[in-house]
Amino acid sequence: MTQNNDQVTMEEIVLPEHLLPLESVLGEGVSALDLCMVLAKIFSVQYTEVALLRLESGLLRFVFPDHLRTTGAIPLSSKAVAAHTALSKKAEIFNNFARVKHASIFEMIKPEAAKSEELAPPSPIQKLMSVPIMNRTSQVVGVIQISRKALDPKLAKDFSREDLHDLELAAGLLATAPALLAN
Repeated sequence: MTQNNDQVTMEEIVLPEHLLPLESVLGEGVSALDLCMVLAKIFSVQYTEVALLRLESGLLRFVFPDHLRTTGAIPLSSKAVAAHTALSKKAEIFNNFARVKHASIFEMIKPEAAKSEELAPPSPIQKLMSVPIMNRTSQVVGVIQISRKALDPKLAKDFSREDLHDLELAAGLLATAPALLAN
């Protein structure tokens, strides 16, 4: 491998076939919903189990789900998993998330009744993957989280190391995605 010091080039990421649908949602005019729907399909979860957060002035703000955009932000100084992910710059899997001490405030907020078919309270998160989204200079610009919700942990399939690796690849592409960067 030859390196040219005058020109810094980023290696092209070659996506595995099952991640190729991501290429269709990285351009202009693609909404956060479109992006998260594709991620949900790739990871076999409901789109409501995908969270996309953007880092702004020391706060993680929800880009998706839409109903959490106006409910507040997560300070990097908090003990929230998303804040830890952003600060540590490390991807994590929690296949026992219900037993992990965490603020469940965002789990309790339901979408507007008109948009939600659910009448019962939302199921709690049982499994979670949390991955930092970093730009080319390794600065964190956001966090992507994929969860599996269920009333009982046995009803939610564990995430694998391969799942985490796939989400890390996806996060590498999301750093410049208009759906993450747009207000």
